[in-house]
Amino acid sequence: MKKILSIISIIFCSFTLMAQPPVTPADKGVSFGEIVTETGAVKATELHVFLAGKEKADVKVEGKVIEVCKAEGCWLRMETASGTMLVKMKDHKFLVPLALNGMSVIADGTVSVKETTVEMLRHYAEDAGKSKDEIAKITESKKEMVLEAKGILVL
Repeated sequence: MKKILSIISIIFCSFTLMAQPPVTPADKGVSFGEIVTETGAVKATELHVFLAGKEKADVKVEGKVIEVCKAEGCWLRMETASGTMLVKMKDHKFLVPLALNGMSVIADGTVSVKETTVEMLRHYAEDAGKSKDEIAKITESKKEMVLEAKGILVL
């Protein structure tokens, strides 16, 4: 029984340690997830106008990446006119490299305004490598735009 538990523990630790962002180039024209084209993209700074009166919408958004999940590359934050927008990879089907930080991309998916809980905000802050003090300062939930991306194209 001890051997089985030891083996299970080793396997679990191995998978945990292997969860890292991909180390792939983020060159212009590279897509992550589904193939994305530039056609029909809305500027992130104009997204609030595009969303006016809608609960959610399918959209291609062009904008600058200001933060990437350092733990796995499973989310990023994009600059918008009203702050930042969280871009999550739909169903964790793909990951993005840290090299996207500071680059312009087009994210194709479904955007909506959601309430992000304190617990999730703290989780995202931890994934982003924030200090314990910064994480502890998160005490309120936040209403924000969230895009579930099917694919991302590097510009």
